[in-house]
Amino acid sequence: AMMAAAAARRGRLGREGRASLCSFLLGASVAALPLLLGSSPALLAAPGLRGRLALALHVAGVNAALLLLYPRPLYKIAVRACFLGFAFGCGLLLSAGRSAWRHFGWYMCSLSLFHYSEYLVTAINNPRSLSLDSFLLNHSFEYNLAALSSWVEFTLEKLFFPELKQITWLSTVGLLMVIFGDCLRKAAMLTAGSNFNHIVQNEKSDTHTLVTSGVYGWFRHPSYVGWFYWSIGTQVLLCNPICVVGYALASWRFFRERIEEEEITLIHFFGEEYLEYKRKVPSGLPFIKGVKLEL
Repeated sequence: AMMAAAAARRGRLGREGRASLCSFLLGASVAALPLLLGSSPALLAAPGLRGRLALALHVAGVNAALLLLYPRPLYKIAVRACFLGFAFGCGLLLSAGRSAWRHFGWYMCSLSLFHYSEYLVTAINNPRSLSLDSFLLNHSFEYNLAALSSWVEFTLEKLFFPELKQITWLSTVGLLMVIFGDCLRKAAMLTAGSNFNHIVQNEKSDTHTLVTSGVYGWFRHPSYVGWFYWSIGTQVLLCNPICVVGYALASWRFFRERIEEEEITLIHFFGEEYLEYKRKVPSGLPFIKGVKLEL
C-alpha cells in the first residue's frame, strides 16, 4: 500500500510538471500570432485595435482550453504557467520589433522565464516541496514593489529621456548578466537536488547532505549569487539608473541577512564539516562573509 501511494504521488507530481510545461508553451504561442495574421511582430506594439483584439482572443481561447483540459488543482498551476508563457511570448514580439520597447521585451522574456523555470526545476529536482509558491510570484511585498518601481522608472524615463532607453550595448551587458545569473542559480538548484528548498529549513531531514561539488565549489551560496546578479542585470538591461542602485543595495542587504540566517542552520546541521567548507569557499557575494562565530 505504501509503495502504491508513493507511485501515485510521483505520478501526480509528474502531471503537475507536465501541465505547467504545456501551459507555458500554450501561453508563449502568442508569439505566433503575427504569422497567423500575416503581419510583422511590431503589430502588437503598434497603435490600433487589430493587435489588441488578437491578444484578447488568444487569452480567452487559451484560458478556455485550460479550463477544459485540467481539473481545478491543476488549473491553478496551469493558469500561472500560461500567464508566464504569455508574458514570454509578448516579450519575444517586442524584442523582434524595432520599437522603443524592444529592450523591455528582453526584460519580459527574462522575468517570465526566471519565474517559470523556478517551478519547473523544482518539479524535476524536489517534487516533494513543489507548490504554487514555487513560481515565486508572491515572493514578498518588497519584491513586487521593486518590480513595479522598475516599470514606473522605465516608462517615465522613456517619456522624458527616450535616448536613455536606446543604449543597446548597455542593455546587452544587462542581458548577459541576466543569463549568467539565472544559469548559475539553476545550476545550483540542479546540483543541490532534493537538498534545495525555497524556504530555509529549520529541521534536518534524513536525506539532507552538505553539497560542496560543482558550482558549490566556487561559492557557498551560488543560488543567491545568481539571483543577486540576475536582479541587478534586469535593471542594467532596462537602463534604469535609479533602480540599478536601489536593487543592488536592497538585494545585498537581503542576501546578507538571509545568508547569516541560513549558515546558523547549516552549522547546526553539519557542525565542523560546514565550518571547514566555510573557511575554504567564499560566499560569492561582495563584502558578505556570512555568520561570524567565536570558537
